[in-house]
This record gives sequence, C-alpha cells and structure tokens, in this order.
Amino acid sequence: MTDDVPPSPAQPPATRLWPTVLGGWALAALVLCLAFAGAIATLRFPDPDDAMRLLEVRDWLGGQSWWDVGQHRLNGGDFAMHWSRLVDLPIAAAMLVLDPFFAPAAANRIAMTVVPLLTLFALMALAADLTRRVSDLERAKLALLLAPLSIPLVYQMRPLRIDHHGWQVVLAMAATTLLVGRPTARNGMLAGFALATLVTISLEGLPVAVAITAVAALAWAWQPSRRAFLVGLATSLFAAAVLLHVVTRGPGMFAAVCDAVSPAWLAMLGVAAVGLSIAPQFGARSLAIRLGALAVAGLACAATLLLVAPECLRGPFATLDPLVYRIWYQNVPEGLPIWRQDAGWAAMTVGFPIVGLIGTGLAWHRAERAAKMRWAILLAILVFASALSLLVMRTGATANALALPGGAWALLAMLERTRRIGPVLVRTLATAGALLVASPGLVAGALFAATPGSASHPSTSMPSLPPCQGVADVRALAQLPASTLFAPIDVTPEIVAMTHHHAIAGGYHRNTDALHRVIAGFTDSPDAAHANIVASGATYLVACPGAIEMDIYRDEAPDGLWARLDRGERFAWLTPVPITGSPVLAWHVNNSSRTPLSGAPVRP
Repeated sequence: MTDDVPPSPAQPPATRLWPTVLGGWALAALVLCLAFAGAIATLRFPDPDDAMRLLEVRDWLGGQSWWDVGQHRLNGGDFAMHWSRLVDLPIAAAMLVLDPFFAPAAANRIAMTVVPLLTLFALMALAADLTRRVSDLERAKLALLLAPLSIPLVYQMRPLRIDHHGWQVVLAMAATTLLVGRPTARNGMLAGFALATLVTISLEGLPVAVAITAVAALAWAWQPSRRAFLVGLATSLFAAAVLLHVVTRGPGMFAAVCDAVSPAWLAMLGVAAVGLSIAPQFGARSLAIRLGALAVAGLACAATLLLVAPECLRGPFATLDPLVYRIWYQNVPEGLPIWRQDAGWAAMTVGFPIVGLIGTGLAWHRAERAAKMRWAILLAILVFASALSLLVMRTGATANALALPGGAWALLAMLERTRRIGPVLVRTLATAGALLVASPGLVAGALFAATPGSASHPSTSMPSLPPCQGVADVRALAQLPASTLFAPIDVTPEIVAMTHHHAIAGGYHRNTDALHRVIAGFTDSPDAAHANIVASGATYLVACPGAIEMDIYRDEAPDGLWARLDRGERFAWLTPVPITGSPVLAWHVNNSSRTPLSGAPVRP
C-alpha cells in the first residue's frame, strides 16, 4: 500500500496550491516588515545571538577562515564557539548579491530581512504540502492561514532573526513531509539529508531527528513495504552527517566534543545506519520480531555512545561550573521547561500544539484506511515534539509547525459547523470564535500584552537612573576609545557586533571560564571584583541598569560589586565616564592594585 493517494478528478491538482502559498506568504511578509520597520531601521535585534550571527558572517566575509567560528573579539581572542557555518551561507550570499547595488548598511538590513522571511516561505510551503498530503487542499490553505498566527513561529522567522532556529524548524518539517509521502528510497535519502543538516546546524536538533527516525522505523515495522524509505533515510543521515561534518569542521573534525557533531555522535549514527539497514531483512517475519530487531538497533546505538563518549550522556551543559550554571544557565529562558517560563510565553508556546494534537488525533480516528497511516505518523512525531517543548522551550516552534495540519483539520471542522448557522450575526461571531479557538497562542499573547505589568521585572534600586530599554542602548559606548569592556553577558554580542570594542564573555557555554569571570566580577565583593576585572585586561566596566541580568546580579549578591554600585556607592578604582544619550553606565578601571577602596555612598 502506498502512502500518497493521487488527487481524484474532482480535486484540483496540487499545483494550484502554489498561488495561495505565494499570496499568503507575501501578505505575511508585508505585515511583518511593517510591524518591525522600526527594528529594521535601527537594527534592533530580537536576540543577542542574532547580533553575534551578524558578526560571524562579517568576520567570515572579512577573511576569517570558513573552519574558524571562534569569536576573536572576546576574552582576548580565545573564545570557542560551537556554531555551524551552514547558517551563515544564505546570509552571506544575500549580502554579496546586494553589495553592488546598496550601501553596506542597507545591504545588511535587506539581507537580514529577506533571509528570515525566506525561511518563513519555506515553512509555509512545507506546512501546506504536509497538510495536503495527510488531508486535502482546503485544509492546506487553512494551514497557510494559521502559520503566521503562531507567535513562536513568527518570532523565529521575523525580520532580523538570523540565528539558526528557523532553519531547524524548516528541516524538521521537510523530513516529516517526506516521511508521510511515498515510501521510496529517494524520499528516504532526502529525509536523511534534511535530518543530517538539522543536527549539523545544531546538535539541539538531535532529539527531533531521533524521533523522526524512530517513527520511520516503527512505520516500517507496521508496514514492511516501507523498507526502501527506512534504509534510504538511515544511510543518508549517516553519510550526509559525515560529509557535512568534514566540510564544516575541517581540521577540527576529530575534536572530542559533546555539543556538536563529533566522531562519537557519528559513530552512533553509523551504528544506527547499519542496524536500520539490517532490521528490514526481517520484514517477512512477525511484527514482534521486527520490533525486536529495531530494539536491538536502538540498544546498539546507546551502547556505542556509552562506550565511546559516556560524558556526552550528561548533556552539553554538564561541564559548567556551579556559579555559571546557577546564575547564567538557570536564567536562560529558552533552555528551561515550560513551568519555569513567563505565563504569557508558556501559553503562546503550548496553546497551538494542544489544538494540533486534538485535531490530529481526531483526524486519525476518522480517517479512511488509506490516510490513517499518514495521520498516525504525524501524530507520533507531534506527540514527541509537544512533550519536548514542555521540557525545553526553544523547541516550541517545531511543535507549533508540526501542529499546523491538525490545527487546520480542527479549524475546518469548526467552520463547517458555523456555516450551518442561519443568522448572519451569529454565524459571523461563531466563525470568529472558531479562528480564536484555532489560534490560542495568539489570543494568549494579546491577553498578556494587554495586562498591565505582565512583562515587567523588578526595577533598579536607583529610581533616579533611567533603565536600559534594550540592548541597542549599549551602542552609545562607541563614544569611548576602542578598548576592552567588562560588560554584562547579555549585551556583549551587541557591543562587539555594533561598536569597535572588545569584551570578555557572551552567553555561550563553551567559555565557562570567561562566563565565570564576568558573573563573579559583578557579584563578588568589591575587592575581589577589582582583582578579577583588572586580570581580565578590561579598560572599562560597563553596566546596564534595570536590565534583567543586572537585577539577577543584585538579587543574588546584595553585597556584591553591582549591588553596591546600584545603591549609589562609588569606589576609588572606578572613575565614572559619562555616556551621552544612553542610560548605560561606564567606569574607567584603575589598574593599580594599590588603589584604596572607598565604599562611601555618592549621590547620583
């Protein structure tokens, strides 16, 4: 039994979906460009990682090696990064195409607007295609409508959002779309390549890749005619992962790391490829034997990783020292579970996947035999992705994307009921209600945005000082002569990307010593902080009053350096330096260890 049902004569051909895809995307792109016009004009990034990604691309185009993704303007040039150059490619290509026609600043802005919107186009096209494969053309069009109404998806694919998360969502959707299509070797190989690219971009995509592969294996166990797809996926995933690893890591390909593709992870993928290629040899046996063969393959993969790199089972953040883990990592929202999130973001993240799970489950239950397998495959992947989004918030966008077919199914079911309502006013209200029910994340976002103080956080202890309203405030530090700044972690990417300064640490886990130095500098006693800051080689100490990071330092260490500076105390080894037009504070650091401390309060 094949998994694609050809369109019936009464059904419009699939190609008629593309005008709707293009039109829906063009409208969404226009709305997003208008909504974020101010951010585009001022280059106000959604996240510090977007500023760092821009710097990575500029450094590469400026001559830094393709294989060197380290950031040489941090920590004296010794700042390792685990990022992949694959994400830099479309940004760099857009900049190179635009450079002959626009000034560099304009070319950068256009490139950083176009590239995320292209990921949105890819996502919307895949969502429509996936929905058409499991359902029909009408629901595919509704999936297009729902995609731009998902805040987690829009956040990852809005203008200036040039980090890697959007591409990971697209690649997961591509592999899932291929999995519900015809189970051919070609489709399997394409799915494997998509998953290999996904994990090469960032190993945080490995759980989703494993889930999709596991569902493909279980689908074969239930339906042995899927043998060619499974073997194609497993072998392509391993081969493409090896190829991409060699191409993107070069001389560093043998490094024993746990936070990126490395020989240990490749060994596991190789064992998986062998195991999933051997298992189909039992296709003629019973379902129990097929499941047993898959279990053996899974155990072999786990045993391989345990033997080759047992430390990787602890996760990439296990090497963080206690101070960095407690004050930095435990306050990075995207890596925390849903119950540690702001209520608004939690509702926006899980609302639509719940609708998608309900719709997908009902669609599977009511589907005819030919479509039941496709809905079952999608439901299994969505269940895993939704559960993962409860544990790690940054995976919520993938869950929202995979929920689109089920959400579209549920929306059409509700709309079909509203069409039978007689009175026009009641029918209109019911239709609007159906749209609201089908997009609960958007409703939650609007409600929390309208709630006074819902997005606030504790203000600085010195109400006479204006708080930093955003990381763009630190650009005023360009007034200072080029030097090394001892700055908060969250604003450091903005500083190195948008000014001529160097800094100490950004929020990247491989650099635990640099992270420790910055956190300790703001939370230690003034005497210890003085020695620490001088040892860093920094010329200036920088603070951003009212920023969440600074409030964490103040609350964690009430007698630490920042808490005392925030209360108005001043020290002889720190000379205030005025920064015109910005609430950012800066002090020149006196390098003399003999300079006496003065804890006398000074009126700001």
